[in-house]
Amino acid sequence: MQNSKSKPCSCPSLKLREVASMYFTMVAAFLVILVVALQGSAPRESDFPYKVPLDPQGLLELSWNVSYPEQAVHFQLLVRELQFGLLFGMSDRGEFENADLAVLWSDGHNSYFGDAWSDAKGQLHMDSQQDYQLLGARRAPEGLYLLFRRAFSTCDPKDYLIEDGTVHLIYGILEKPVHSLQAINISALHGGLQRVQLLKPNVSTPELPGDMKTMEITAPDVVIPSQETTYWCYMAELPAGFPKHHIIMYEPVVTAGNEALVHHMEVFQCAAEFDSFPRYNGPCDSKMKPERLNYCRHVLAAWAMGAQAFYYPEEAGLAFGGPGSSRYLRLEIHYHNPLVFKGRRDSSGIRLYYTATLRPYDAGIMELGLVYTPVMAIPPGEDNFILTGYCTDKCTQLALPAAGIHIFASQLHTHLAGRKVVTVLSRDGRERQVVNADGHYSPHFQEIRMLKEVVAVFPGDELITTCTYNTEDRSRATVGGFGILEEMCVNYVHYYPQTQLELCKSAVDPGYLHRYFNLVNRFNDEEICMCPQVSVPQQFYSIPWNTFNRDVLKSLYGFAPISMHCNKSSAVRFPGEWEKQPLPSITERLPEPVPRCPPAPGPQPAAPVPLNLGRLRR
Repeated sequence: MQNSKSKPCSCPSLKLREVASMYFTMVAAFLVILVVALQGSAPRESDFPYKVPLDPQGLLELSWNVSYPEQAVHFQLLVRELQFGLLFGMSDRGEFENADLAVLWSDGHNSYFGDAWSDAKGQLHMDSQQDYQLLGARRAPEGLYLLFRRAFSTCDPKDYLIEDGTVHLIYGILEKPVHSLQAINISALHGGLQRVQLLKPNVSTPELPGDMKTMEITAPDVVIPSQETTYWCYMAELPAGFPKHHIIMYEPVVTAGNEALVHHMEVFQCAAEFDSFPRYNGPCDSKMKPERLNYCRHVLAAWAMGAQAFYYPEEAGLAFGGPGSSRYLRLEIHYHNPLVFKGRRDSSGIRLYYTATLRPYDAGIMELGLVYTPVMAIPPGEDNFILTGYCTDKCTQLALPAAGIHIFASQLHTHLAGRKVVTVLSRDGRERQVVNADGHYSPHFQEIRMLKEVVAVFPGDELITTCTYNTEDRSRATVGGFGILEEMCVNYVHYYPQTQLELCKSAVDPGYLHRYFNLVNRFNDEEICMCPQVSVPQQFYSIPWNTFNRDVLKSLYGFAPISMHCNKSSAVRFPGEWEKQPLPSITERLPEPVPRCPPAPGPQPAAPVPLNLGRLRR
């Protein structure tokens, strides 16, 4: 079973009075939500503020809300063309095996809803603990609405633990009647996956100023290529003489009908060192794309499917325009078109909200994690390899103001082998707070996420970013670098007030890595060339990856000194000695969070709920 199902938790024993009180509370909540579900032709959109299409055709649309007091998620699933049922659920990485599922199925006459799970072979089983609680079902002109509830944690080993970060949702459509849950053949389903952040932070919306203006950075009516994956680049520019403003909010602009195709979007500002940038409107990987566009990497806005508008704290805004700021912007849109639709036109993009009334602080973006260098590498065939990057106390002591900075948002980033990312704040050798963590991270779902609470960082603090990788499908080492088959470990933290510190990252000391190559050469029969002209990647590629060589590399990364990059925005390091720096010493770790089990009066029968949906037909 996946890690998310294996965390221990203590389920409290309850007195009869407490059980009765909770029972009537749950009944009241049930009635309230059921009334919402049944009034009018459809539930009010405001009751379910988050929405995402599950399938590329938009036949399944999921909406949800999060109740932190109840520690539960309420789901609303709109099925536009109901056949003989569907599966909806969650799994570690979007697999249909070892999945936690809510299932609606029909034999053509009678319909049923139940909480189920799949084993390692994909066989479905009714769950002995029914934790997907059906709240209502209603037909409307646009389709069937299903409402159900699920607690974050259930203390059921067969259930998925809903945590902060990415959740891989899976769905499957039943196209034929089935006579029992066990008769459903997962391998024959028309299904897929969608990634979302289910547990959205409960952050209040700041008041917006009266002089706020908007600017849309959108694609110019492009034809979406008829292929599964496309990254589209479009160059835009600010008006000449555009003065300094603060971006205080942004939101997506998605062309109607393309909601299931526009996967994520980013707006980058170009480097101010160039006076001009060429116009371009085409695929980002095209050979026709001008080389200079690679210098447009400063993120102004990022949106991914399922995300809402992004608000800056009322004390700060992101500066753009004015002296020292480039007029040129690059819009990048990821189109996900698995059904290979042809001729779809799109004008999606991002709407920026900005003001000339500058807020007290400029917001800044700082890079944490590992330097983009091949000295940090992952052997092939690894299922759980860990690399860690450091922002040391020496750097923050030198570069941060005495009053500290306040991190309010974060964007985690790796390439294709990344599986988990976490950044932890450490002070005086003790871990104090998780800045951001994603235990089910996917490189295909990256967004700037507002934090549940602002993290204060003071001079002398350490920010430690750890990434976990899987290279089981690779036959040679994966080195750090910019290429998509190379790796990164980065956390772009958004904070205020802006400082000169733009990059606080590390890498293993090159001299110690050279010693590792020499050691491997001495203890292995196969020769590894140590010639000066042989690059670090080539040396990694030539290593025979036996257990000894793997273990020594892991050990090296765990004790060897580091090269610190404590850089200003000019890419120049702050004055000081940054080579062969000792690893930070952590004497006290944060305890692993223990999931809270919801109170339950007792085990419920493992039986499906019958639904009166009438006779279903194809």
